[in-house]
Amino acid sequence: MTSSPHTERTDPPLTADEASTLVAFLDYHRDTLRMKTEGLTAEQLAQPLAPSTLTLGGLLKHVALNEASWFGEVLHGRPMPEPWASADWEADRDWELTSARDDSPEELRRLMDVSVGQARRDIDAALAEGGPEFRSVKLSRKDGQEFSLRWILLHMIEEYARHNGHADLLREAVDGVTGE
Repeated sequence: MTSSPHTERTDPPLTADEASTLVAFLDYHRDTLRMKTEGLTAEQLAQPLAPSTLTLGGLLKHVALNEASWFGEVLHGRPMPEPWASADWEADRDWELTSARDDSPEELRRLMDVSVGQARRDIDAALAEGGPEFRSVKLSRKDGQEFSLRWILLHMIEEYARHNGHADLLREAVDGVTGE
């Protein structure tokens, strides 16, 4: 391993003006990449694919969970719908990722479509009521602050961006398809 300084990463603010929020997310992702590459040798940085249990199906189910959680549960305070409500999270904290192997492609797409459809309605309602400054019902576990709709939207953009990168690698490994 090579030696390199330890990157400190700061979470973006939960409530801030547009420019500050966007710059904070950009800095967060810059630091994330730095952290993920710290201490690696040239050979390690050149390795094309790390071992992983992540699957494309797991990603579909994971983003469906995140849509329901962030826009329904956190933003509007609704209990999680099925299948999330009855999942045994104590036994498997990555249940959505591991259980996806038992779901058909059609079921995985349906879960995502249903979650995205409800999330769109939740976003529209929040925008109509308070715009990007609309505040969440649930508070941050980290510091007890409300989330702004703006922050949740940007967080979900980040979530998808990260997982779309994973999906690029997984798809290429599965069948050689690359690109957009």
